[in-house]
Amino acid sequence: MKPLDSALEALDGLSDGMSVMVGGFGLVGAPLTLIDALCEHGARDLTIISNNLGEPGGKGLSRLLSLGRIRKAIGSYFTSNPEVVAAVERGELEVELLPQGTLAEAIRAGGAGLGGFFTPVGAGTLLAEGKEQREIDGRLHVLERPLKADFALVRAERADALGNLVYDKTQQNFNVAMATAARVTVAEVDQTVSAGSLPPGAIHTPHLFVSRLVRAQVHILDVKSVEEMLR
Repeated sequence: MKPLDSALEALDGLSDGMSVMVGGFGLVGAPLTLIDALCEHGARDLTIISNNLGEPGGKGLSRLLSLGRIRKAIGSYFTSNPEVVAAVERGELEVELLPQGTLAEAIRAGGAGLGGFFTPVGAGTLLAEGKEQREIDGRLHVLERPLKADFALVRAERADALGNLVYDKTQQNFNVAMATAARVTVAEVDQTVSAGSLPPGAIHTPHLFVSRLVRAQVHILDVKSVEEMLR
């Protein structure tokens, strides 16, 4: 699988109203090149499934939010970005909050083809309103539905010529599960190697889940780089 010439080209088929999963944790391990392309693409009324929506000042998915292109966000830590809170208060953004472990498991369930799962996390609270609840082994559980998307944008360290992916460090946050849970998975990678170069046991995402590849143009190398971006 040859990397496409542009990240924008990799988003071919994306249109208004679609759902997009975006991997990573904040800015680290996130597909920043593809996020920039998503901002340039022009699709509107998107549902974004991600742990959070970037950082203040238009960094990461926060830029897409500032462009007014996100209709709904599904994730865990939106309050880390005051711009998200302000957008909700103005009625410009709908959010669905999920505990982080539930979010990860719902994405995994979507990729595994499951119909849902019961968890005690959030049962009996506001987060469970409108959801089925039942007692299991003497403890209240809530039924959580799987999460799937039209597109998944993921960040990996390496890909081989077939499209097999290997993730490094924080890239393993959500990217691995999201790659299996979308109709079209686009992987942003730091480097590509020849087929057979990756040890089979090191592969996190088999190429059967990967639709397109692009080379990363935006890099966050270490904690110091993150701190500089947040200033």
